[in-house]
Amino acid sequence: MFKNLTFKKIIKEILSTLILVVIFANIISYFKKPDLSSSALPQMEYILIDKQRFNTDEYKGKALMLHIWATWCPVCKTEIGNIDTIARSYDVISIASKSGSDEEIQSFMNERDLDFKVINDKDSEIAHGFSVAAYPTTFIYDKDGELVFSEVGYTSTLGLYLRLWWASL
Repeated sequence: MFKNLTFKKIIKEILSTLILVVIFANIISYFKKPDLSSSALPQMEYILIDKQRFNTDEYKGKALMLHIWATWCPVCKTEIGNIDTIARSYDVISIASKSGSDEEIQSFMNERDLDFKVINDKDSEIAHGFSVAAYPTTFIYDKDGELVFSEVGYTSTLGLYLRLWWASL
């Protein structure tokens, strides 16, 4: 049964399967993306869980990634390291939806050695304002404050880097 399998055939099968999975995942992501009433970055001002102030006006002329997630979401937990890596190179604001108190979210961050900006969206009001139906959902705005990418579900670090690089041009 397995005598005709060569290393080359096995690699070819694996790559074919991976390509199909990526295509299928992107199709699902496309249909799950939020239907926003505007593609412009809304004016927002909030206090972060570390008590710093966040205001979208401070990001004019820069690309910005807005990432909506939850501490209870399995996919978010898988992707969260990617967000932390991206936040070291680009402007990232994250919104933790229905994830408990500031202290509980900070504890979640500390346990995973994460260090990016987080707004606590206790009642999902912000997420609802962005028409989020599934977590995580990521929005990338260009330097003019226009939405250039939105993703639902897991996104790789490389995918996020490329999207933010494009948004920065």
